[in-house]
Amino acid sequence: MKNNKTSILLATGLILMAGAARIMNHEMHLYNLAPVGALGLFSGAVLKDKRYAYLLPMLALLIGDIYIQLFTSWQGFYGVSQLCVYAAMMVVTLLGTKMGQPRSLKVMGYSIAGSVIFFLISNFGVWLNIELSHVDPMHYGTGFGGLITTYVMGIPFFKYTFAGDLAGSIILFGAYYLLQQAFSN
Repeated sequence: MKNNKTSILLATGLILMAGAARIMNHEMHLYNLAPVGALGLFSGAVLKDKRYAYLLPMLALLIGDIYIQLFTSWQGFYGVSQLCVYAAMMVVTLLGTKMGQPRSLKVMGYSIAGSVIFFLISNFGVWLNIELSHVDPMHYGTGFGGLITTYVMGIPFFKYTFAGDLAGSIILFGAYYLLQQAFSN
């Protein structure tokens, strides 16, 4: 692309739209269908200035959490497990920085890897929150058995995480490619 500013604006717009999709998914009670991992993957792969690559998806998460806190009956800020969600976003963004030139199969593979990473870290956060707070509303248990139960109980939700990330990656990378073509002519 001829203009790096145009590239940054396109990527930023797409990332913020994906962040807005998280709010819409929350409003429609499709909690794990948001393209959260796709945000980090796309940002890490596309934005050359890595400060923005990490900042923009974190900002999209934060805006979503503020919205949830202020305008819904849910908690937008929910402790240690939320820190693990943000950490997972950072790791998936790091994964995106290692992608190199995005190609269809590569995007798909990285998207799957990002979903798995997000699943592992975010569910670890759920277990860690139980361990630290000694509050276990879902009765997962504590210790290693509780950790295993937390992962097992998270498996049914993984299909939504995977679908949201894969669809989000296809849309983000595809739209970015098409918009690059349109603006470079």
